[in-house]
This record gives sequence, structure tokens and C-alpha cells, in this order.
Amino acid sequence: MPQLPAPDYPADVRARLEADARELIARYPDSRSALLPLLHLVQSEEGYVSRTGIRFCAEMLGLTTAEVTAVSTFYTMYRRKPSGDYQVGVCTNTLCAVMGGDAIFDELKRHLGVGNGETTEDGKVTLEHVECNAACDFAPVVMVNWEFFDNQTPESAKQLVDDLRAGRDVEPTRGAPLCTYKQTARILAGFPDERPGAVEATGGAGPASLAGLRLAKGEAGPGRVVSPRSSHSVPSGGTPADEPPATHPSSHDAPQKTSASDPQHPAGPVTEEGEE
Repeated sequence: MPQLPAPDYPADVRARLEADARELIARYPDSRSALLPLLHLVQSEEGYVSRTGIRFCAEMLGLTTAEVTAVSTFYTMYRRKPSGDYQVGVCTNTLCAVMGGDAIFDELKRHLGVGNGETTEDGKVTLEHVECNAACDFAPVVMVNWEFFDNQTPESAKQLVDDLRAGRDVEPTRGAPLCTYKQTARILAGFPDERPGAVEATGGAGPASLAGLRLAKGEAGPGRVVSPRSSHSVPSGGTPADEPPATHPSSHDAPQKTSASDPQHPAGPVTEEGEE
């Protein structure tokens, strides 16, 4: 059966959202440019971008629901189904992974009893892996509703989600105080964070982020850089100085093997379908 048109919001909700939407649209010379903030706005109402929210955005901007759906499904910050009050995103990109992000994600899945993109039964926590939290110098990093929790371990991450589920106060490593996903969505839509002290608490870069800047200003001595080619360079006499190293200097840096394509991995190398 063809899908029926999405229902509208209740009249009072519709009136409130329309007022907010007009304020957002007025900020742009072309109304369709307001689509991204409007999607955050409807997400702040229901916790995800529903069919009703898509219909609302389309009607406010003079777009088709297909156009709005195409945008809402392209960006990962827009949820496609009801989820928890706290979105716990574990970075599993390269640096965080080798520093323990994969172990954190696996442990949280076991601890919470959910898989990627799933929500705990109490509706508090939605767990997902993310490709990069843009905080590599604090790896491994976990984000809760886009606030940073740096230098995590499996144990600290488990304590974090337990505190969230129990309603205990949780403070990000840096940034604004934590709020619910719906509240976060409204802030991302472009409305001010009116919580006392929230704006002042946004903080700045940490010591790891500023190391390069300190070096550039001459506030610390330059680091010693060792090139893998330096040990077998050819001096002026024309004969090689030393044999090249047996392995690349960083070949053993990772604390654990995480690549399923590694022949030494316990699971063995990944093969194409149909290969032995």
C-alpha cells in the first residue's frame, strides 16, 4: 500500500514551530538556505527528523518532501528514528581506534546490551560509532550530544554511560555543560543557549592542541624528528652509512591489532565473497 501523507503537528505545536521557523528563515536571503537549521528545529521537537518534521520543513520553505528527505538522510547529525536522551558517539577512526576506541566501543556494546545505532530500554542512551570527533590529540574520544569526553578508557566510558542512565551530573572534559539531545538540537538550530553560565563555559583548546603553537612561538625547544631514511642515507664518500631498519619505526606503535585484514589478526584476513 502507498504510504499515507504524514500527519501534521498539533495546532499549538505547529504555531510555536512556525514562529521559530520564520525567525530562522528571515536570517537568509534565500529561504531554502534555512533547511539545515529547520531540520535541527524539528529534531528538537521529537528527538529525530520524522515524516511530520519533513513535511513541516517542506511547507515552510516551498520544497518537496523528497528534497527535504534527500538532505536529512545525507547528514549524520539528523536522526532517522526515535532515540535516547543522550547520544554516545565513540570515535573509531584511525587514531582513536589504535589508541583504544575499538575496545571502548565493543565494551559499551556489551555493557549496555545494544548494537550500533541502538537505544537502551530505558530510552536514555543511544550508542553509535562515529568516524571522527575532530579531537585526535585527545584520543580516544567519546562525545555525548556533541560534547567532548577526552582520553577515555573502557572503564571510564562505562562509568560515563552509567552516570547518564542514573541521572547523575556529568561534566564534559571541555565545552558547555551537558544537556539532552533535544536541547542540543535547538541550540544547533541557531537559538541561544540560555542556561546560566553555559556560554562562558565553552572553554578553549587544551595543552595537546596548543603544543604546535608553542613551538611556533619559540616557547619550547624543537622536538627531535627522526627520519626513517636517515639511517641509510649516502654520505659524501658515496657509500651507504648503515643498513635500513628492519621495520618501519611506527610498526609497533599501536597498542593492539585492530585491522581485520591483518594476517596475524585472530580472526584472520578478510577475503572477498566466494574466496577460500
